[in-house]
Amino acid sequence: MSPTKEEIISKLRQEMIRWEGFRAPQPGTSNDLGLGAVAFAFPDGVFPTGAIHEFISNSPENTAASGGFITGLVQKLLSNGGACLWISYTRRIYPPALKLFGVDPDRVIFVDVPLQKDVLWVTEEALKCEGVATVICETKDLSFTESQRLQLAVEKSHATGFILRKDVKKANTTACVTRWQIRPVRSHLRIGMPGVGHPRWQVELLKVRNGKPGNWTIEWKKQSFQTVTAPQIIEPKRRYA
Repeated sequence: MSPTKEEIISKLRQEMIRWEGFRAPQPGTSNDLGLGAVAFAFPDGVFPTGAIHEFISNSPENTAASGGFITGLVQKLLSNGGACLWISYTRRIYPPALKLFGVDPDRVIFVDVPLQKDVLWVTEEALKCEGVATVICETKDLSFTESQRLQLAVEKSHATGFILRKDVKKANTTACVTRWQIRPVRSHLRIGMPGVGHPRWQVELLKVRNGKPGNWTIEWKKQSFQTVTAPQIIEPKRRYA
């Protein structure tokens, strides 16, 4: 019996999702990178690996929060082997702090690029390398054409790229599969206990291809992400389209 029109369309849709990095996990395994409730925002609950993810920040505090959240994702990606490259022109990350998120600094190759205009070129070349699991790029500007080049690079190498854009005044359209905005929020302390609590962020998924944007409060505790509040599905914002 020949497939119906609806069956053909459904198969094509699934193939397009797979080409964009949303690969169904093997039976008995999970590919949500420990994001819990956040994973429901992705098609089939699968975090898109082999794709470019964009994080936008407009303050040093948000940049630091984004770096911590990204490092938590990197920990999961490195569990399957491979190297991590951290590329920037003004590196502010404190390598020993990566241990808080389960990442050994010795597994991260820091690439300090003298000129900002060369950061994206170095990132593109890094994403093409074999044995690279993930690449983190700190930059300011990212054009649609530049993001397309990065996306094409990971579609061949299957590496996962994170673009941390700093001092963004107005976000432009890019070809990245997701766009995030991470803000720090006050941590929770035990009654009568001094100090600070576990890292906590307001995580806003502004755009996700074929998925559902949303907003969550996430805490990093016991080497994993934990959702503090129930997810709130929001409509995509036009200025971030």
